[in-house]
Amino acid sequence: MSKEVVPSKSKTKTPSEKEMSFLDHLEELRWHILRSIVSVFVLGVVFFVLRDIVFEIILAPSKKEFITYQILCLSDLTCMTPTEFKLLPRDMGEQFFTHIKISIWLGFILAFPYVFWEFWRFIKPGLYNHEQKAARGIVTACSFLFMSGVLFGYYVISPFAITFLTGYQVSPDIISSPTLASYINYMTMLTIPTGIIFELPIVVYFLAKIGLISSDFMKKYRRHAFVIVFILAAIITPPDVLTQILIGIPIYVLYEFSIQLAKRIEKNKAKEEAEEEEREKAT
Repeated sequence: MSKEVVPSKSKTKTPSEKEMSFLDHLEELRWHILRSIVSVFVLGVVFFVLRDIVFEIILAPSKKEFITYQILCLSDLTCMTPTEFKLLPRDMGEQFFTHIKISIWLGFILAFPYVFWEFWRFIKPGLYNHEQKAARGIVTACSFLFMSGVLFGYYVISPFAITFLTGYQVSPDIISSPTLASYINYMTMLTIPTGIIFELPIVVYFLAKIGLISSDFMKKYRRHAFVIVFILAAIITPPDVLTQILIGIPIYVLYEFSIQLAKRIEKNKAKEEAEEEEREKAT
């Protein structure tokens, strides 16, 4: 009598999963995107209403009282303060549209955990049980890394960039008076991209899981990665060597951490394959 073949638990999908057509998937994706946009919009409205608080926080790195400057000035060797300057709007609607822009960006930053959770809810039903188990806690991990990158950009990179850019002079006859829009653009560039770059370990985790990258490959091209990291740091930061080093070092540390992460995944996969072979021999 032939035995009924029972699919392996590691390759079965969740019981709640249903077959969906392409249009059904599009409709489901549309609702996930819509809910994400609504969450960003709602938080953006809140930030828009809290105008005084928002701009007090956003403008903080340009003031001498900012916590980073206070910490650095505990020693005379590391003390630095930004050059005093006033933000001058050039266009009639610059303050209004900049206010809207920064409210949306802040809404996105605060809503990131929910937005990513919506994204995860969309792709999760298409994964096998063992894949879902391997990705457990991914929303928390991604949110933590993103927020860490944003805070690092705000408290570490921004003060150095502002000090360098406002203090740099090509002629004593030229007075630094940046526009409000340019200041907000720099603050955005120094925080949100840094948060995204901090997701490197998550990317490596999944690439290693599906076998597209290995720890040996990352070790082999470590020197190339070092150069690429600092080229990337030069692109997303102002032309200040110190600022580029400040962003380049943590990215490279994340790269080294990702190597160890990939190595651990390879060991786990090898262990699982060995156990599978033993079970096959036993049967």
